[in-house]
Order: sequence, then C-alpha cells, then structure tokens
Amino acid sequence: MTHSIIPVVLCGGMGSRLWPMSRVEQPKQFQPTLGKGSPTYFQATLQRHRGSAFADPIVVTNARQAALVHRQLDELQLQGRVIGEPVGRNTGPAVLAAAICARREDPEAMILVLPSDHMIKGDINRIVTAMVPAAQDGRIVSFGVVPTYPETGYGYIADGGAYQDFAGLHRVAQFVEKPGYDHAKRLIDGGGVYWASGISLMRAATLIDEFRRLDPTTHAAVTAAVDGAEFRSLGIVLDEASFRRAANEPTERQIFERTPAIALAPLHGVQWDDVGAWNAVYQISDQDSDGNVLHGDVIAVNTRNSLVQSQTRLVAVIGMQDMVVIDTPDAVLITQREHSQDVKQLVDLLKSQGRREVASHTVREMPWGRIETLASDAGHDMRVMTLRRLASVQVNGTGVGPSMLTVTSGEGRCTIDGAEVTLRRGQTITIAADTALPVTNATEGELKLIHLVFRGAAEISALARPVLAAPPDRVGAQVQREAV
Repeated sequence: MTHSIIPVVLCGGMGSRLWPMSRVEQPKQFQPTLGKGSPTYFQATLQRHRGSAFADPIVVTNARQAALVHRQLDELQLQGRVIGEPVGRNTGPAVLAAAICARREDPEAMILVLPSDHMIKGDINRIVTAMVPAAQDGRIVSFGVVPTYPETGYGYIADGGAYQDFAGLHRVAQFVEKPGYDHAKRLIDGGGVYWASGISLMRAATLIDEFRRLDPTTHAAVTAAVDGAEFRSLGIVLDEASFRRAANEPTERQIFERTPAIALAPLHGVQWDDVGAWNAVYQISDQDSDGNVLHGDVIAVNTRNSLVQSQTRLVAVIGMQDMVVIDTPDAVLITQREHSQDVKQLVDLLKSQGRREVASHTVREMPWGRIETLASDAGHDMRVMTLRRLASVQVNGTGVGPSMLTVTSGEGRCTIDGAEVTLRRGQTITIAADTALPVTNATEGELKLIHLVFRGAAEISALARPVLAAPPDRVGAQVQREAV
C-alpha cells in the first residue's frame, strides 16, 4: 500500500540577514518572495509539494505565529495541521514532534521535512517520489544539491558510492559542517560532494526509533510535550515544561550524522538556494539588461548590477553599481552586495538598542484583518485596525492605562454592559485598562478603527468600563442611552 507523503514544513528562525523585510514577528518565510503581491517563501514551499502524491502538510512554527500560518494556508485554500512551539529548540525536536503526530494518525506515515524559506526551481518532486521505496525500506534520505561555488555557510555531504538496489540513492561518506573557504574549495575540486539542502524523506517511525536509540532524553521530552499539548482552534501548542527538556540541536547533528540509516539523493537538474542574504535574492532573480533586479515602484538611472526593492513608495536611484536598496515603510537598508552577509551584525546592533524596527513591521497581518502602526512615542501608540468582512476581534485594555477606539469607516457591533451597541463612523469608545472589548464587523465590507493607546496616566484613565461617545447628529438618542 502506497501512502501519501506528508510535507513537514519548518517555520522557525528570523532570517536576520534579510532585514528589513524579515522581522522577529514576521520572519522571512512569511514575506513575499519577489516583492509585494507575490507568494511568500512559506506559500511557495507549500505549493511546490502539493498534488496527488502529497497529503495535507504539518507545519511546525512558533506558537505566536500560528494565526499567521493559518492565514497564509487559507490564502492557498489549503488545509494543514499546525504544531506550535512554546520555545525554540532547533530543528531536531521540531521534526520529532511532527513525526510523533504523523505516526499516531498513521503508523506507516511518510514525512518530507522541508525548510520554509528556500527558493527551488526544477522538478524536485520527481526525485522525491523516486526515493519513496528507499524510505519505506528504512532509509533516511537526505537530498543534496550540486554545489556551484565554495559556499562557507552551508553544510556539505560527501558521496560514499551508489546503492545497487535503489536507483539514484547513494551512501554518505561524511558530513562537513560549514567549512572554511579553502576547505570548501578543496571539497568541490575533489568532486563527489553536495550542499546539504535541509530536505529529507523518511518514515515517521524510522525517525522516532532513531531518536529513541540515539537521544532518549529528547525522545522522552518531545513525547511528553505532545502528550501534554494544549488543543486550540489554530492547532496544538506543545507542553512548554516538557519541550524545554529537549536538546536544542538540529536533526543533522542529533540523528543524521550518527545513524547507519542515512542515505543521499542528489538533486540533479534542480536549482536551489536558501536565500540567506540579499545577494542571494539578487542571484536567483531575473535581471534586466543592466543586470538590475527591480521590485516595486523603482526608477534606476545609470545603475548596474543592483537589487532595489520598494514596498509602498517611489524609490529613485542614480549612478549605483553592485548595491542593495531595500525600502520598507519604517526602515531602509542600503549596502553593497558583497557586504549583504553583514546585515546580521546590524540586526544585532538594533536588538541591543531595543529598536522596534527589528521586532515588527508597521503593518501586521492578522487572522481577522491587519494592524498598521501610524505613530509611536513615549506617551502613546496610534494604530489602524482593519477588520475583514464579518470578522471579530477582542480589543484588550492595556493593563496600565486607557485606550480609545474610533470608527473611521464601516459599521460594527460590540456589547457594553450587556447591551449590543452598533458602532458607526465617527463614534469613539473609551476602554479602561482592565477591560476587554469584543468588536465584530457587521457588514460585507471592511471596518476600520483607530486605536489610540496611552502609556501613562491620563484623565480618562479613571473610567471603569467602555463608554461610547459620538456626535449628536450621527447617533440617535437610543444608542446613547444604551451606551451610558
């Protein structure tokens, strides 16, 4: 009996070298691959492994990003199971948790482990499906990419010779983890080595058994984390106390480098890049006659071999060569392409300064709509909240001060003192620090609200409950009576 392959998509990590597109709360895998309007890296991964050979995916992500995962799944009209990690524990425990969940649903489950932030061109699924018999036979198949230059940021797999019983499958002679330039060049010059793609195929039971044998502490910890998981509307969240006991290690180090079941399948004819820095984005993108890659509203004059990307406004560049310019609403990055790996140092500096630009974009996509930060200072935050048709959101009090909610367009409903109140344009609700207010978009169109949050003491902080205020010519006496 042939079982469908379950894609296990790993969505951890920030991708700091792709700042300012990638942020802590909106990492690169959830950002567009080719500028605004294009699929995200995560969505491209899901689409790549979709069809008759594949089951619905399992997505392992930070528990705080479960809603974002579901929104991007919904945009593809794709169902998926989401496993939320309460803390990060690298790829080893993440893959093990997915394998345990998959095996409990199907003892013969076959899983394809996939990073969510790679760009791939070519028929990779032809090679993946050809390796199914080897995986069913107990092999853990790691897919290798033909190297094109001595990259020092990748791991390498040395070919140990072909298997006779599985066409296209090779033994693994050794793993080499991120060699220096000279070492990487010697490996490539010698032939028979491949970049480790991070993609692997195996029976879920095979991986679980190897974890039990090679790392029983992590096996026990992750099993307990799955057993104690909290079931939520957006998936499960692993038990934190148990999950913390798992080793903070990648699958390669925990299992692949130590198991006799490991095997190699070269990805001949497949173009792969893990898009770890802006220069990599440039290299894999289509370039114009001047060697430029231009995304968004960009005008380039006397400019060569540069990547320029704009998100919301016109960006004009003159007389540049071999540069990267990335424009977002709240931050702009300008660097030479050869220094694109150094963006991580910049991000570390921003983190040390507590800069919000490293944490989140001004616009955040939510399951119910989106939030855009318009202004922020020591005394207040001002945000625009846009609710999709018939969506609901709970606006929480800050716990330290009051906030005000003003309707700018659309029509909504909320409940105040047990009475349902209709919210119309121009009306303002004051929310006390210890109050939570559910708001529902009552129409087929969008409901837009301005949320003004005060951080310090203010006159309205003494209000004990939500109060609705609006101009007399826009609100009838009945609504005002209900609100007061």
